Amino acid sequence: MAWPRFLQRGTLFTSFSHHHVAVFLLTFFSYSLLHASRKTFSNVKVSISKQWTPNAFNTSIDLPAEIWSSNHLFPSTEEATLFLGTLDTVFLFSYAVGLFISGIIGDRLNLRWVLSFGMCSSAFVVFVFGTLTEWLHFYSKWLYCGLWIGNGLLQSTGWPCVVAVMGNWFGKAGRGVVFGLWSACASVGNILGACLASSVLQYGYEYAFLVTASVQFAGGIVIFFGLLVSPEEIGLPSIEAEENSEEDSHRPLIHGAENEDEYEPNYSIQEDGAVTQAKAISFHQACCLPGVIPVRTGLSPSTAGQEPCCFHFSNIFEMLM
Repeated sequence: MAWPRFLQRGTLFTSFSHHHVAVFLLTFFSYSLLHASRKTFSNVKVSISKQWTPNAFNTSIDLPAEIWSSNHLFPSTEEATLFLGTLDTVFLFSYAVGLFISGIIGDRLNLRWVLSFGMCSSAFVVFVFGTLTEWLHFYSKWLYCGLWIGNGLLQSTGWPCVVAVMGNWFGKAGRGVVFGLWSACASVGNILGACLASSVLQYGYEYAFLVTASVQFAGGIVIFFGLLVSPEEIGLPSIEAEENSEEDSHRPLIHGAENEDEYEPNYSIQEDGAVTQAKAISFHQACCLPGVIPVRTGLSPSTAGQEPCCFHFSNIFEMLM
């Protein structure tokens, strides 16, 4: 029993060009960076809750409340933790809604534009959420909720776009192997986010957001200038065309009489341009042809003295067919 074609030695990977490799890596790391920014928020929750409560700066409980109430949001760590959980909830809800919206937008606009815009905009929102507000010492519950809802909507552009681009480049043959390797991008992003956050967390949680946002923004710029959405952009045949041509190449040239009805009657091995159909002329053009009206009405000199023919419009209509 012969192995399937895509499992034969070297067949799967030799059919891929360097464009396939570039698309694989760009989509892999673009979604990894999106996951890295989400993981950063999870890794710095303890530092954020300490910053949002008075115990971060004031170790004495005898200090008056007005010393810290202007710079901090919550009187206890429990309330800060509850609010962080609320931010997770609104993020996941907006992300779920955004997946549906981003899929519709991706079908109507260029996938590279949508993905690049989502990555860069999400990076900017993360920077404002975690870095700029801390540098300015501006704390607001409503601002944090609004920013994190917007971050969920912007991050939702990642998954529909990268999956659509991968589907444009990789066909059915070996798709399970390719997507099995590619699906590790989420785990790689979580590891990357944890490493980036832990490397600078000692300087403050705002620098963890700054590093991940900067890397993600740079990744969005690379996606905008380097990602090829489909093979047609560089003159290569699409995946559907390759699969159809492959099916035609494996179609037998001779079939039994019992299989003749299984195929379309207009299927031919000739090229589409080999047989051209004459263009039909209009009724006025048919009447203007030399000898049409005299012959059909019996007024032609060659029919002089003979019984006139009846004028039949059907004769002219036959010429129009």
